[in-house]
Amino acid sequence: MLSKRIIPCLDVRDGLLTKGIKFKENMDLGDPVAAARRYYEEGADEIVFYDITASAEGRGIFLDVVERVAAAIFIPFSVGGGLSSVAHMRDVLLAGAEKVSVNSAAVRDPSLITKGAEAFGSQAIVLGLDAKRVGPSESIPSGYEVVINGGRVPTGLDALAWALKAERLGAGEICLNSIDADGTQDGYELTVTKMISQNVRIPVIASGGAGNPGHLYEALSEGQASAALVASIVHYNQYPIKDLKEFLSSKGLPVRLP
Repeated sequence: MLSKRIIPCLDVRDGLLTKGIKFKENMDLGDPVAAARRYYEEGADEIVFYDITASAEGRGIFLDVVERVAAAIFIPFSVGGGLSSVAHMRDVLLAGAEKVSVNSAAVRDPSLITKGAEAFGSQAIVLGLDAKRVGPSESIPSGYEVVINGGRVPTGLDALAWALKAERLGAGEICLNSIDADGTQDGYELTVTKMISQNVRIPVIASGGAGNPGHLYEALSEGQASAALVASIVHYNQYPIKDLKEFLSSKGLPVRLP
């Protein structure tokens, strides 16, 4: 079995690290570069960086912040937010990222996934999928709807159907974020995590809701995710990454210990 990964998530707004609850009530927390360096030194497997208002504001990503984070760490680094063309992806990869995450723009133009995979390889293309629980219906049989623009805009797309389509189009990984669980620290949304993990052949990163080490274990075991994104519990110094990994290891999950 491949090692399970722990991936701190840096949500960045106006150049500052920020964190909200269900994509609202964001609080600024300081310098994302310093945070990335700390998590790297603590043993994080990867870092994810999201410019959370780039899509809604219709602008490009803050490349200067990307460059500074990339220079501070020596682990894989994924970047998303406002990437709507292959040229945007290239800019981010040249700034030091190993992967790009596409979300809202890919919903509007699914061919963006294929174009990115053809240009840079599937391993460099991550689908960011923000899912909201709406209950099963004829148009959304999974009961989870894709939302875009930082959780602001419903799409009418079924989350499972979109995940499967993105895989066919060339995505190499899916970062699945539950809008309902985001920032709550009440645990990951295991139903949709397991549903998508079981039905795609590419890695799924569980995102949204981590509040304690047990939540990560649930997402990586019951939810069958390949990795767990963490934010609040590390940003607020509740659990060092080393402690999270030691807990997962004690439960029998393979992890890369610092």
